[in-house]
Amino acid sequence: CMNYMLPLSYAWGNFSVLAVGIWAIVQRDSLDAITMFLTGLLLTVLTDIIHVSIFYPSHDYLSDAKRFSIGMAIFSLLLKPVSCYLVYRMYRERGGE
Repeated sequence: CMNYMLPLSYAWGNFSVLAVGIWAIVQRDSLDAITMFLTGLLLTVLTDIIHVSIFYPSHDYLSDAKRFSIGMAIFSLLLKPVSCYLVYRMYRERGGE
């Protein structure tokens, strides 16, 4: 997000899911909060794949800062399925079906 290689929709999507995640952690008895967090995580997996695939620069314009930025975006994308699994376990603990 800091290199401005990806559009603002990437940052807004991930930061809004982060805000919903904080809400889900604070309200431990709310099933709606954890459901919205899990749905948001699943949607950002799809949108992150689209953002990285569309806005990946060509090799000629790939500086070190851009390479680091896209590497962190891909690393975040690889960690999201683990996060989805852990949030799903929290959802089941709170009484979700």
